[in-house]
Amino acid sequence: MKSKYYFKFEELKIYQKAIYFGELVNNQINTFPKEETYRLGSQFIRAADSIANNIAEGSASSDANFNRYLQMAWDSAHECVVCSTKARLRNFITEGQDEQN
Repeated sequence: MKSKYYFKFEELKIYQKAIYFGELVNNQINTFPKEETYRLGSQFIRAADSIANNIAEGSASSDANFNRYLQMAWDSAHECVVCSTKARLRNFITEGQDEQN
């Protein structure tokens, strides 16, 4: 059942995948050492959440503006690659967990 506060962008598969990805990252950073909460963990979750945020924010705009927001989402995804690589190199996540994302 859809909420009466439903938005069209919620139908986009890329948005749905971005929401799921953000939750995966959130679950992973909860296992990071405490001292990483405001360092790599914070950066990682902000970048992951930014993907879905940019898709939603740009979805009601013109095609050109939406493309600009999709580019920002893509840039945030690249930032997540760096964060997950750093997390793996610091032994916060395994190679398998890194590949899952």
